[in-house]
Amino acid sequence: MLVLSSPSGAGKTTISRRLLELDDNLRISVSVTTRKPRQNELPGVDYIFVNGDIFQRMLDEGELLEHATVFGHLYGTPRKTVEESLSAGHDILFDIDWQGAQQITERARNDVVKIFILPPSTQELERRLKNRAQDSIDVVAARMEKAASEMTHWAEYDYVIINEDIDYAVIQVLDILSAERLRRHRGIEVSEFIEKLIGEQ
Repeated sequence: MLVLSSPSGAGKTTISRRLLELDDNLRISVSVTTRKPRQNELPGVDYIFVNGDIFQRMLDEGELLEHATVFGHLYGTPRKTVEESLSAGHDILFDIDWQGAQQITERARNDVVKIFILPPSTQELERRLKNRAQDSIDVVAARMEKAASEMTHWAEYDYVIINEDIDYAVIQVLDILSAERLRRHRGIEVSEFIEKLIGEQ
């Protein structure tokens, strides 16, 4: 499970989309949320949009791997689709905040790799938020205020990337993904391969 977190506007969603285009074994975890779709967001692709009652039912019935409240809206990760993808041998990409990352870590520490994406400066972060034209001035101000709090959680992550250049940031994440796939405790097939090599002698 590959977790990407960042303050809003630092680039994690853009990086996530690029990763999915470049890595055939990666699957995205589509979150459930109670907020309304933004322009150009597709239900079931970007998010699963539900009302508060449905979200609460999913939470009560243990259908969510993690959940959090962000800017007054509920977000959560459906457990079933994650488990099915992992069972099929795919790596799962999570575009979630630090609260969700903490919960996933508590449930499956050895299967989680966490990357925190930072903007090159607060001025650049504010510029990106304004340029994407998705939020009002008040919402941008609230996101900037929350960004400072979110960035204090950087030390809880395995890797930190400063997103000065989106192409280079994507390369860095791909390098991390490649290295983590080669870690000894994830190489179940390696022990079988070694046994076969020894048996051939």
